[in-house]
Amino acid sequence: MNQALHLRQIAAVTPLDDTEASHQQAMLSFVERHHDFYKRTLTTGHVTGSAWIINPACSHALMLHHKKLDRWLQPGGHIEEELDILNSALREAQEETGISDLKIVSDAIFDLDIHVIPANKKEAEHQHYDIRYLFEAELDATPAVSDESNDVRWFTLDEISKINSDASIQRMILKTITLKI
Repeated sequence: MNQALHLRQIAAVTPLDDTEASHQQAMLSFVERHHDFYKRTLTTGHVTGSAWIINPACSHALMLHHKKLDRWLQPGGHIEEELDILNSALREAQEETGISDLKIVSDAIFDLDIHVIPANKKEAEHQHYDIRYLFEAELDATPAVSDESNDVRWFTLDEISKINSDASIQRMILKTITLKI
């Protein structure tokens, strides 16, 4: 994986707020220190790729109810054989939503977030340095539940605020609203 390229892409993000700016600096530092920044075997944490999937009118986003975390979240996950964060986010989104016809809106990073993944039977508590990309799908695209989720469905941006009030989700909602202005 091209460490220098990913550092440039992370550095190119214009943070929306102080929290995202803090995540950006911490992520740059993490990627600089770890050549294996994307490997799940890096037990303190690793870079992951997520997909914020919206409809063309920017009025809805596709969310899944994650089985292990018991929360409504955007699709995403670990980097595997593709060794590319954007393609990893696309693969995860297709696997977790069942929608194969996803349009990459931009290859620029949409959002940066760092969050804790709680310990479980397989791994200790660790950080996900989550790089999020913007995708688009038609509202009539019917999602399918995967092994990793209890439910997958479209929500209006207002509805998402009620099911997940996390600051990073709220930040992506705000960014989506500014897209349609």
